[in-house]
Amino acid sequence: MKILDSHTHREPSRMWGAVIVLALLELTSGGDALCLIHLPATSNVAENSPPATSVHAFSVNLSVSLSPLMPGFPLVVNPTPFTEAFRVNRLSGTDFEVVTTGKEQLDFETGPKIFDLQIYVKDDAHVTDLQVLTVQVTDVNEPPQFQGNLAQGLNLYVVERTNPGFIYQVEAFDPEDTSQNIPLSYFLTSPSRNFRMSANGTLFSTTELDFEAGHKSFYLLVGVRDSRNLEASTVLQVTIVNINDEIPHFTSPRREYSIPEEVRPGTIVANITAEDPDDEGLPGHLLYSIPATSSYFVIDQLTGTIQVAHRLDRDTGELRQNPIISLEVLVRDRPSGGQENRIQITITVEDINDNPATCRKLTFSIMLAERAANGTLLLDLNKFCFDDDSEAPNNKFNFTTPSGVGSSSRFSQHPPGSGRIVLIGDLNYENPSNLAAGNKYSVIIQVQDAAPPHYKTGTRVGWVRAMDRDLPQRTVVYSIASGGASHWYPNIFWINPKTGELRLVTKVDHETTAIYVLTVEATNGEDTGSVTVTVNIIGENDEKPVCTPHFYFMAIPVDLRVGTNIQNFKLTCTDLDSSPRSLRYSIGSGNINSHFTFSPNAGSNVTRLLLASRFDYAGGLDKVWDYKLLVYITDDNLLSGRTKAEALVETGTVTLSVKVTPHPTSAITTAPRPRVTYQILRENIYSSSAWYVPFTITLGSLVIVGLLGSLTVLLAKAVYIYCFSITRKDKKPLRKNGDMKNAKREAIVESVQMNTVFDGEATDPGNQMAMPPMRTLCALGQKSWNSVQYPLTTVTGEIYEFNSKTGARKWKDPLTQLPTWPEPSPQHRGTAAERS
Repeated sequence: MKILDSHTHREPSRMWGAVIVLALLELTSGGDALCLIHLPATSNVAENSPPATSVHAFSVNLSVSLSPLMPGFPLVVNPTPFTEAFRVNRLSGTDFEVVTTGKEQLDFETGPKIFDLQIYVKDDAHVTDLQVLTVQVTDVNEPPQFQGNLAQGLNLYVVERTNPGFIYQVEAFDPEDTSQNIPLSYFLTSPSRNFRMSANGTLFSTTELDFEAGHKSFYLLVGVRDSRNLEASTVLQVTIVNINDEIPHFTSPRREYSIPEEVRPGTIVANITAEDPDDEGLPGHLLYSIPATSSYFVIDQLTGTIQVAHRLDRDTGELRQNPIISLEVLVRDRPSGGQENRIQITITVEDINDNPATCRKLTFSIMLAERAANGTLLLDLNKFCFDDDSEAPNNKFNFTTPSGVGSSSRFSQHPPGSGRIVLIGDLNYENPSNLAAGNKYSVIIQVQDAAPPHYKTGTRVGWVRAMDRDLPQRTVVYSIASGGASHWYPNIFWINPKTGELRLVTKVDHETTAIYVLTVEATNGEDTGSVTVTVNIIGENDEKPVCTPHFYFMAIPVDLRVGTNIQNFKLTCTDLDSSPRSLRYSIGSGNINSHFTFSPNAGSNVTRLLLASRFDYAGGLDKVWDYKLLVYITDDNLLSGRTKAEALVETGTVTLSVKVTPHPTSAITTAPRPRVTYQILRENIYSSSAWYVPFTITLGSLVIVGLLGSLTVLLAKAVYIYCFSITRKDKKPLRKNGDMKNAKREAIVESVQMNTVFDGEATDPGNQMAMPPMRTLCALGQKSWNSVQYPLTTVTGEIYEFNSKTGARKWKDPLTQLPTWPEPSPQHRGTAAERS
C-alpha cells in the first residue's frame, strides 16, 4: 500500500513536468503549434454544383515538432445540419480544399441554405485543431424539369383510326417557382402535321392515323419554357396500335388449276395464299375454308393448300359430263367475326389413258362363198370394240395387221388399222393350194390404244408376244431369264407364262434404279427365243425433304431486335427428288402471335429463323415464354408458274424450341416502355368435388379424440385402484383406536418441529420401514416423512431409532451399528405406543 501511495504521489509531478517542457518548447519556437489557416471562414457554393466543385481552400500550419498529419486528416466532422455533400481534398502537403461530393444535391429551394462544417486536423503527435467553415448555398436560376417517367421519355399508345383529338397532358415544374404560380409554356420542337401541342402542355392528334399507311410510330420532341426563357425538353414516342380493320387479300396469282384423274388422295392441287395488312405481311393468323362442302377436295385451314380428298375418275359419273369443278375459298383473320374475303377458283380434272381398248366379243365365225369378190367387207370390229376413256386421244384405238396361217394373203384391213376386214385373195374351193389350209382360215387381229398408256406403280407394264410359224402351232410359254432384280427383291417383275403380260411385283424407286433391262424367253417345248425388254422407271415426287438439325433449342432475350437472325440459326434441307429451289418453309403450330418467320421462305434449301415482331409481355399481348415451333418443309412442285400439278407434294417437319428470357445476358438498348403492374388475387374456393377432404379430417379428429379419452379413463382407473389399495394398508393405526385423535394431533404438532428426539432403539425383526413414491402420493393427510407411521414390510435385521411418544422411526446410521449385534429382547419389538 505504501508503494502504491508513493507511486500515486509521483504521477502528478511527472505530468506537470511534461506540461512545463511543452511550454518551454513553445516559448523557444516562437509559439508555433498545429493550426488551420484561413479558418474559420465563410464561403459560397452554387446550388446543383457538380461533384468536386471547390468550396473553400485552406492550409495547415504544422506544430513545432514538425509531426506529419495523420492519414485521412483533415476531415469534415459534425456538419450542421448533417450532410454528406462535402469532403476535404488534399492539394499539396499542407494545402487543402473543401469540395462537393455529389452524394447529395444542393438545392436552394428545397434544401438547407447554410451548412456549418467543422474541419478537424490531427498529426502523429496527437496535436489537434478544430475550426468551423460556414458554407452558404447560393440560388441559381434553373430550367423547368419534367417529372417521373416523362423526364426519361415516355411511350404513348394510340389506336389507329381514332378521331383526331386529345392524346396526353404533359406536365413539368419550375424549381424556382415553389408556389407554382408562374405558368410554363409548352411547345413541339419539331413541327408535325399529325400532332400539335397547346401552350398548357396538351398533346392533340390532327389527323386520323392509319397503321397500314405507314403511321406506326412517331417521335415528338416536347419543349417547356419558363418566364426567364430557360428551356428543357423530353421525347414522346407515339406508337400506333394496329386494329383489325383491313380485309385480307389473296396473293396467289392463279385462279384456274388442272389435275390428272386418279391421283392419290392427299395430292396437293393448289396453294392458296393471302395476306392481312393488319399483320404486316405475316400470314400466321389467317384461316382458310371452303364454305360449300366439296366431295373431291379439302383445304388446310392454316396453310391454304387444297388437296384431293376422294377418288377422281374422269371416265364415270358427273366428271365424265363436266370435268370442271368450281370452288369458293374463304379466308378470314379470326375464327369468328373479324374480316374475310372470298375468291372463286376452278379445277379441271384431266383425262389420262388409264383404260385399255377392249371388245364386247372376241371370237367371230364367218361363212363365205368361194366365189366372193375381192373387197367384200367381212367384219367391222369398230362395232364391237371400245375404249372407256372420255377424251381423245385416250379413247382412240386401232387394230394390228391381220395374221394367221394362210390368211395374210387373203384377208386385210381397209384402210389399214381401221378394223374393217375385207377379202383380198382367192377362196376357190377346188384350188389345190386352198386345200392345204383346209378351206378354213384363222385371222388374228389385236385392238390397241392409239395413245401411249398411263403406267402406275404396281400395275401392268406391257406385253411380250411370240409367234410360232411352224405347223401345227404349239403353246408358247414365257419367262424372265435375267434382269429385274435388286438388293432387296430378287424378282421385281413378273410375266404371265401364258399371255406374256409383264407386271410389277413390288414398288420400284427411281432414285435407286431408273432403268431395268430384262431378258424374256419364249419356248414351245422344242425351240426357244428371247427378246430384250427395257423398262424405264419414271421419277415421281415421293421423297420427303430431310433437314438438319431436326430439333434445336434456342434462348433469346425478351427485347431482341426485330429482324435479328435468332442465334444465327440456319436450317439446311435436302430432297432426293426435288431441286433446292422447290422447297418452301412455313411454321405451323406454336407460332403464337406470329413472332417468328423464315427468310427466305421459299426457293432455297438454306433458310434462317428471324424474329418477325417484338414481344409485348408488359402490355398483356404475350403470355407464353416457351415456344415450340413445328416447321413444315414442302418440296413445292406445284409452283405458281406451273399450269397443272405433276406430282405429289411431300412435306418434312422440324421442331424448334425457343425460350424467351425476361432478363437478357447483354445490355440491349430499347425504347422505354410503360410499366404495367399486375395484381394476382389468389382465393381458396371450396370445390364440391373435394367433399371427402373435410370429411376425412373430421372423422380422423373424432377417432383421435375418442382414443385419447379412452386412454385417459383407463389411466385414471389404474391410478385410483393402485392408490386405494396402498392407502388402505397404511391406514392401519399403530396405536389404539382411543388414542387415534391424540396421535394425529401429536403428529401434526411434531411435524413442525425441526429436530425430533429419538429416545429408543430397536432391531427390525423382519420388517423394514420402506416408503415408495407412490405411497407418498396416495397417502391422505400426510405432511412429511417423519410425521407419519408406516407399516414394516421387508425383512432386514437392521437397527432403527424411534420416538416413544409419537412413534416416529428412522434407520440408525450404518456406521454406528456393530457388525455382531445381539438379538434384542422381545420387549424391544413393541411399538412406540406400547412402550409409552
